[in-house]
Amino acid sequence: MNIAANIADDLESVVSGDDIGHALFAGAPRSVSFNKLRKRLLRQVRQAFDDFDMLKGQKRWLVGLSGGKDSYGLLALLLDLKWRGLLPVELIACNLDQGQPNFPKHVLPDYLTSIGVRHRIEYRDTYSIVKEKVSEGATYCSLCSRLRRGNLYRIAREEGCDALVLGHHREDILETFFMNFFHGGRLASMPAKLLNDEGDLMVLRPLAYAAEDDLAKFAAAMQFPIIPCDLCGSQDGLQRNAMKDMLADIERRMPGRKDTMLRALAHVNPSHLLDPKLFDFSGLTVTDPS
Repeated sequence: MNIAANIADDLESVVSGDDIGHALFAGAPRSVSFNKLRKRLLRQVRQAFDDFDMLKGQKRWLVGLSGGKDSYGLLALLLDLKWRGLLPVELIACNLDQGQPNFPKHVLPDYLTSIGVRHRIEYRDTYSIVKEKVSEGATYCSLCSRLRRGNLYRIAREEGCDALVLGHHREDILETFFMNFFHGGRLASMPAKLLNDEGDLMVLRPLAYAAEDDLAKFAAAMQFPIIPCDLCGSQDGLQRNAMKDMLADIERRMPGRKDTMLRALAHVNPSHLLDPKLFDFSGLTVTDPS
Protein backbone atom coordinates (compact mmCIF):
# COMPACT_ATOMS: atom_id res chain seq x y z
CA MET A 1 0.00 0.00 0.00
CA ASN A 2 1.36 3.46 -0.88
CA ILE A 3 1.96 6.35 1.52
CA ALA A 4 -1.16 8.26 0.47
CA ALA A 5 -3.34 5.20 1.09
CA ASN A 6 -1.75 4.59 4.49
CA ILE A 7 -2.39 8.19 5.47
CA ALA A 8 -6.00 8.00 4.30
CA ASP A 9 -6.57 4.87 6.37
CA ASP A 10 -4.94 6.41 9.46
CA LEU A 11 -7.18 9.48 9.25
CA GLU A 12 -10.44 7.84 8.20
CA SER A 13 -11.89 8.35 11.70
CA VAL A 14 -11.73 12.11 11.29
CA VAL A 15 -14.88 12.09 9.15
CA SER A 16 -16.84 10.38 11.89
CA GLY A 17 -19.27 12.59 13.75
CA ASP A 18 -18.34 10.79 16.97
CA ASP A 19 -14.66 11.62 16.66
CA ILE A 20 -13.54 14.67 18.69
CA GLY A 21 -9.82 14.15 19.02
CA HIS A 22 -7.66 16.45 21.14
CA ALA A 23 -9.43 18.61 23.72
CA LEU A 24 -8.97 21.77 21.65
CA PHE A 25 -11.44 20.31 19.12
CA ALA A 26 -14.22 20.05 21.70
CA GLY A 27 -15.92 23.18 20.35
CA ALA A 28 -15.11 22.54 16.69
CA PRO A 29 -17.94 22.25 14.13
CA ARG A 30 -19.34 18.77 13.49
CA SER A 31 -20.20 19.54 9.87
CA VAL A 32 -19.18 17.36 6.95
CA SER A 33 -17.38 20.30 5.33
CA PHE A 34 -15.25 20.97 8.41
CA ASN A 35 -14.39 17.28 8.81
CA LYS A 36 -13.28 17.16 5.17
CA LEU A 37 -11.15 20.28 5.68
CA ARG A 38 -9.61 18.88 8.84
CA LYS A 39 -8.89 15.55 7.20
CA ARG A 40 -7.33 17.22 4.15
CA LEU A 41 -4.99 19.32 6.29
CA LEU A 42 -4.00 16.34 8.43
CA ARG A 43 -3.29 14.29 5.32
CA GLN A 44 -1.12 17.07 3.87
CA VAL A 45 0.88 17.34 7.09
CA ARG A 46 1.42 13.58 7.15
CA GLN A 47 2.47 13.68 3.51
CA ALA A 48 5.08 16.34 4.32
CA PHE A 49 6.31 14.19 7.22
CA ASP A 50 6.83 11.28 4.84
CA ASP A 51 8.16 13.14 1.80
CA PHE A 52 10.83 14.97 3.79
CA ASP A 53 11.47 12.34 6.50
CA MET A 54 10.63 14.88 9.20
CA LEU A 55 10.24 12.36 12.01
CA LYS A 56 13.66 10.73 11.61
CA GLY A 57 15.42 10.78 14.99
CA GLN A 58 13.08 13.45 16.37
CA LYS A 59 12.02 13.47 20.03
CA ARG A 60 11.04 17.03 20.95
CA TRP A 61 9.85 19.96 18.83
CA LEU A 62 9.63 23.65 19.59
CA VAL A 63 6.53 24.92 17.76
CA GLY A 64 6.72 28.62 16.94
CA LEU A 65 3.42 30.29 17.82
CA SER A 66 2.95 33.87 16.66
CA GLY A 67 -0.76 34.18 17.39
CA GLY A 68 -1.65 34.19 13.70
CA LYS A 69 -3.93 31.75 11.88
CA ASP A 70 -1.12 29.67 10.40
CA SER A 71 0.78 28.90 13.59
CA TYR A 72 -2.46 28.20 15.49
CA GLY A 73 -3.45 25.81 12.71
CA LEU A 74 -0.06 24.12 12.78
CA LEU A 75 -0.23 23.54 16.53
CA ALA A 76 -3.79 22.20 16.34
CA LEU A 77 -2.96 19.74 13.56
CA LEU A 78 0.18 18.51 15.33
CA LEU A 79 -1.77 18.00 18.55
CA ASP A 80 -4.47 16.17 16.60
CA LEU A 81 -1.93 13.81 15.06
CA LYS A 82 -0.22 13.30 18.40
CA TRP A 83 -3.56 12.47 20.05
CA ARG A 84 -4.12 9.84 17.35
CA GLY A 85 -0.73 8.27 18.00
CA LEU A 86 0.63 9.39 14.62
CA LEU A 87 3.21 11.85 15.95
CA PRO A 88 5.61 10.31 18.51
CA VAL A 89 7.23 13.65 19.34
CA GLU A 90 6.96 15.87 22.43
CA LEU A 91 5.65 19.35 21.60
CA ILE A 92 6.48 22.65 23.28
CA ALA A 93 4.65 25.73 22.02
CA CYS A 94 6.69 28.92 22.12
CA ASN A 95 5.73 32.54 21.59
CA LEU A 96 8.37 35.23 21.33
CA ASP A 97 6.89 38.46 22.69
CA GLN A 98 8.83 40.99 20.62
CA GLY A 99 7.71 44.05 22.54
CA GLN A 100 5.18 45.31 20.02
CA PRO A 101 2.90 48.06 21.38
CA ASN A 102 -0.49 46.89 22.64
CA PHE A 103 0.49 43.22 22.36
CA PRO A 104 -2.10 41.28 24.44
CA LYS A 105 0.31 39.30 26.62
CA HIS A 106 -2.40 37.21 28.29
CA VAL A 107 -4.00 35.73 25.16
CA LEU A 108 -1.52 32.99 24.26
CA PRO A 109 -0.63 31.75 27.76
CA ASP A 110 -4.31 31.69 28.71
CA TYR A 111 -5.24 29.78 25.57
CA LEU A 112 -2.38 27.28 25.81
CA THR A 113 -3.09 26.65 29.49
CA SER A 114 -6.77 26.09 28.74
CA ILE A 115 -5.99 23.33 26.25
CA GLY A 116 -3.24 21.78 28.38
CA VAL A 117 -0.28 22.47 26.11
CA ARG A 118 3.21 22.85 27.51
CA HIS A 119 4.50 26.26 26.48
CA ARG A 120 7.10 28.93 26.96
CA ILE A 121 6.54 32.67 26.54
CA GLU A 122 9.78 34.58 25.97
CA TYR A 123 10.08 38.37 26.06
CA ARG A 124 12.70 40.04 23.85
CA ASP A 125 12.22 43.63 22.69
CA THR A 126 13.25 43.13 19.07
CA TYR A 127 10.53 45.62 18.06
CA SER A 128 12.62 48.57 19.24
CA ILE A 129 15.71 47.22 17.48
CA VAL A 130 13.85 46.87 14.19
CA LYS A 131 12.32 50.34 14.45
CA GLU A 132 15.75 51.81 15.22
CA LYS A 133 17.72 49.98 12.52
CA VAL A 134 15.26 50.08 9.60
CA SER A 135 14.75 53.42 7.89
CA GLU A 136 11.27 54.91 7.59
CA GLY A 137 9.37 53.40 4.69
CA ALA A 138 11.58 50.31 4.38
CA THR A 139 10.21 46.87 5.14
CA TYR A 140 10.78 45.36 8.57
CA CYS A 141 10.27 41.69 7.67
CA SER A 142 13.87 40.63 6.96
CA LEU A 143 15.48 41.99 10.13
CA CYS A 144 12.48 41.10 12.27
CA SER A 145 12.50 37.48 11.10
CA ARG A 146 16.29 37.14 11.61
CA LEU A 147 16.06 38.40 15.17
CA ARG A 148 13.07 36.20 15.88
CA ARG A 149 14.72 33.12 14.37
CA GLY A 150 17.90 33.61 16.39
CA ASN A 151 15.93 33.75 19.62
CA LEU A 152 13.86 30.71 18.69
CA TYR A 153 17.02 28.72 17.97
CA ARG A 154 18.35 29.66 21.39
CA ILE A 155 15.12 28.67 23.11
CA ALA A 156 14.99 25.37 21.21
CA ARG A 157 18.47 24.53 22.47
CA GLU A 158 17.58 25.52 26.03
CA GLU A 159 14.51 23.26 25.91
CA GLY A 160 16.47 20.32 24.48
CA CYS A 161 14.54 20.31 21.21
CA ASP A 162 15.64 18.60 18.00
CA ALA A 163 13.78 20.97 15.70
CA LEU A 164 12.09 24.33 15.36
CA VAL A 165 8.72 23.86 13.66
CA LEU A 166 7.17 26.78 11.76
CA GLY A 167 3.77 27.45 10.21
CA HIS A 168 4.77 28.45 6.66
CA HIS A 169 2.32 27.14 4.06
CA ARG A 170 2.03 26.65 0.30
CA GLU A 171 1.58 30.34 -0.49
CA ASP A 172 4.55 31.35 1.69
CA ILE A 173 6.75 28.96 -0.28
CA LEU A 174 5.51 30.15 -3.68
CA GLU A 175 5.71 33.83 -2.74
CA THR A 176 9.29 33.38 -1.53
CA PHE A 177 10.20 31.59 -4.75
CA PHE A 178 8.91 34.45 -6.90
CA MET A 179 10.48 37.10 -4.68
CA ASN A 180 13.85 35.41 -5.20
CA PHE A 181 13.06 34.95 -8.90
CA PHE A 182 12.03 38.56 -9.60
CA HIS A 183 14.14 40.47 -7.07
CA GLY A 184 17.01 38.18 -6.05
CA GLY A 185 17.96 36.68 -9.39
CA ARG A 186 18.02 33.13 -8.07
CA LEU A 187 15.86 30.02 -7.91
CA ALA A 188 15.23 29.40 -4.22
CA SER A 189 12.35 29.17 -1.80
CA MET A 190 11.55 27.98 1.72
CA PRO A 191 12.52 24.32 2.11
CA ALA A 192 10.18 22.04 4.02
CA LYS A 193 13.19 20.72 5.96
CA LEU A 194 16.39 22.64 6.64
CA LEU A 195 19.46 22.13 8.81
CA ASN A 196 20.45 25.40 10.49
CA ASP A 197 23.88 26.95 9.90
CA GLU A 198 25.23 25.63 13.20
CA GLY A 199 24.15 22.12 12.24
CA ASP A 200 22.44 21.35 15.55
CA LEU A 201 18.74 22.00 14.76
CA MET A 202 16.30 21.14 12.02
CA VAL A 203 13.80 23.71 10.79
CA LEU A 204 10.59 21.98 9.72
CA ARG A 205 7.57 23.29 7.81
CA PRO A 206 4.86 20.60 8.00
CA LEU A 207 2.29 22.90 6.34
CA ALA A 208 4.32 23.04 3.10
CA TYR A 209 1.45 21.45 1.13
CA ALA A 210 -1.38 23.29 2.92
CA ALA A 211 -3.26 26.11 1.18
CA GLU A 212 -3.54 29.43 2.97
CA ASP A 213 -7.28 29.59 2.24
CA ASP A 214 -7.78 26.23 3.95
CA LEU A 215 -5.85 27.41 7.00
CA ALA A 216 -7.93 30.60 7.14
CA LYS A 217 -11.17 28.56 7.04
CA PHE A 218 -9.79 26.17 9.65
CA ALA A 219 -8.82 29.04 11.98
CA ALA A 220 -12.23 30.69 11.62
CA ALA A 221 -14.04 27.43 12.35
CA MET A 222 -11.82 26.72 15.36
CA GLN A 223 -12.24 30.31 16.62
CA PHE A 224 -8.59 30.74 17.47
CA PRO A 225 -7.84 33.95 19.42
CA ILE A 226 -5.95 35.63 16.57
CA ILE A 227 -3.39 38.33 17.45
CA PRO A 228 -2.64 40.74 14.57
CA CYS A 229 0.92 41.83 13.84
CA ASP A 230 1.46 45.57 14.42
CA LEU A 231 4.92 45.63 12.84
CA CYS A 232 5.36 44.11 9.37
CA GLY A 233 1.67 43.33 9.17
CA SER A 234 0.93 47.05 9.35
CA GLN A 235 3.03 47.98 6.30
CA ASP A 236 1.59 48.50 2.82
CA GLY A 237 3.20 47.82 -0.54
CA LEU A 238 5.46 44.98 0.52
CA GLN A 239 7.06 42.88 -2.22
CA ARG A 240 5.47 39.80 -0.70
CA ASN A 241 2.03 41.37 -1.02
CA ALA A 242 2.71 41.96 -4.72
CA MET A 243 3.65 38.28 -5.12
CA LYS A 244 0.52 37.24 -3.22
CA ASP A 245 -1.67 39.36 -5.50
CA MET A 246 0.05 38.00 -8.60
CA LEU A 247 -0.43 34.39 -7.53
CA ALA A 248 -4.06 35.02 -6.58
CA ASP A 249 -4.71 36.53 -10.02
CA ILE A 250 -3.10 33.55 -11.77
CA GLU A 251 -5.16 31.14 -9.65
CA ARG A 252 -8.38 33.01 -10.50
CA ARG A 253 -7.65 32.84 -14.22
CA MET A 254 -6.19 29.33 -14.21
CA PRO A 255 -7.47 27.34 -11.21
CA GLY A 256 -5.04 24.77 -9.88
CA ARG A 257 -1.88 26.63 -10.95
CA LYS A 258 -0.64 27.02 -7.37
CA ASP A 259 -0.52 23.27 -6.87
CA THR A 260 1.17 22.88 -10.26
CA MET A 261 3.81 25.45 -9.29
CA LEU A 262 4.42 23.68 -6.00
CA ARG A 263 4.88 20.36 -7.82
CA ALA A 264 7.35 22.06 -10.14
CA LEU A 265 9.55 22.94 -7.16
CA ALA A 266 9.78 19.21 -6.43
CA HIS A 267 10.67 18.24 -10.01
CA VAL A 268 13.87 20.09 -10.92
CA ASN A 269 15.91 19.20 -14.00
CA PRO A 270 19.36 20.81 -13.62
CA SER A 271 20.40 19.92 -17.19
CA HIS A 272 17.62 22.16 -18.49
CA LEU A 273 18.61 25.22 -16.47
CA LEU A 274 21.65 27.49 -16.71
CA ASP A 275 23.70 26.74 -13.60
CA PRO A 276 27.05 25.06 -14.41
CA LYS A 277 27.55 24.41 -10.68
CA LEU A 278 24.55 22.06 -10.70
CA PHE A 279 25.17 20.36 -14.01
CA ASP A 280 28.45 19.53 -15.80
CA PHE A 281 27.76 21.20 -19.14
CA SER A 282 31.48 21.13 -20.01
CA GLY A 283 31.41 17.35 -19.64
CA LEU A 284 28.81 16.88 -22.37
CA THR A 285 30.27 15.12 -25.39
CA VAL A 286 28.87 13.83 -28.64
CA THR A 287 29.08 10.06 -29.01
CA ASP A 288 31.23 8.94 -31.92
CA PRO A 289 28.90 7.01 -34.29
CA SER A 290 31.74 4.62 -35.16
